[in-house]
Amino acid sequence: MDSRIQDVLDIYHAMIEAEHNSPRELPPGGRDGGEDQRLRAVGPATGQFINVLAKSLKSPTILELGTSFGYSGIWLAEAARASGGRLITMEMHDYKSAYALDMAVKAGLAEHVEFKVGGAVQMIGALSSGIDFVLVDLWKDLYVPCLDVFYPKLNPGAIIVADNMLRPGGDDLKRYGEAVRAKPGISSVLLPVGSGLEVSRFD
Repeated sequence: MDSRIQDVLDIYHAMIEAEHNSPRELPPGGRDGGEDQRLRAVGPATGQFINVLAKSLKSPTILELGTSFGYSGIWLAEAARASGGRLITMEMHDYKSAYALDMAVKAGLAEHVEFKVGGAVQMIGALSSGIDFVLVDLWKDLYVPCLDVFYPKLNPGAIIVADNMLRPGGDDLKRYGEAVRAKPGISSVLLPVGSGLEVSRFD
């Protein structure tokens, strides 16, 4: 990582540390209230892992479902730059996407990222085919609906990484694990990296 990217990651890591040491509070208005300030970042181990995976692909189109405040997007955008690809990142709330864009600018990576705001299922449906890498890290009840929409758009050799499979886990994540393994041409493994990653490859 060059110094600009490392400086941005250091800012995020300080935010992650502060969040881990503070009481968890629900945002006013619930999940769709647009006031949630929690980072909910994948963490450095997962960040490094997805960076390495995405870099293994040639000129990939990378899809991130759940921009949040942009931490994982920095790792994926660096991979996109290094491999001659591009990142499309999707977020429900514009204030989170705006923060992520600002951090991408500071890191010198913004030109490799397309930021989209809105409902993930609808925005995925509007994409062209040709997706090479997907990070699934949004509201857990959307994992399977998003899978059903992006699966037909995958290129052969595409990699899918779904976060939070072990923590918090739960019925929605269990349903996703079963659903992705049932898709034709998919091979998949659950790895104890970070909060648990389901890593799948489409043949």
